[in-house]
Amino acid sequence: MHPNTTDRLDLGPLLLARARQAIAHHLGAGPAPADDARLRERGACFVTLHRHGELRGCIGSIRPQRPLGEDVVQNAVAAATKDPRFPPLAWDELASTQIEVSVLSSPEFIDFDDESDLMRQIVPREHGLILFAGCRSATFLPQVWDQLPEPEGFLAALKRKAGLPPDRPAGGLMAARFEVRSWQENPGGA
Repeated sequence: MHPNTTDRLDLGPLLLARARQAIAHHLGAGPAPADDARLRERGACFVTLHRHGELRGCIGSIRPQRPLGEDVVQNAVAAATKDPRFPPLAWDELASTQIEVSVLSSPEFIDFDDESDLMRQIVPREHGLILFAGCRSATFLPQVWDQLPEPEGFLAALKRKAGLPPDRPAGGLMAARFEVRSWQENPGGA
């Protein structure tokens, strides 16, 4: 990742607490997160929610377009209430929901000729991948490698997520890789 303030500080506990407080506030149970000078630098993050070991929501930003503190708040609330794969999180689910915050490096576009050339430039579990096909795009965080450890399966699933046939040749598509720093609560939100 490129060196900046958020790389030099271990902001994990602060980001996790901020995400949890934002969701609780949105659900009507507590104050909004206060401004924090350490989180004013622009940043991009994903907030991922798990409940009982299963994905419960994941929303994020690819590029740093707002202060990191605001990005965490907006993405935490969106992961809890606007992920189209899940119903909105209810207040009684929050205590058993585990939060993960992943801060993204700047995406780096990759020049490639074909699928094998693209996948040679990706390091499993280190790189996340953004795939672009015209107006469509899809993103997998590096953590997705844990569920899809084979490069061919990883790329096929990312194509499906972008609304493309998994066997569509990669030539003609655009791709960018990125890294993350991520922090995860212990089960139960502690």
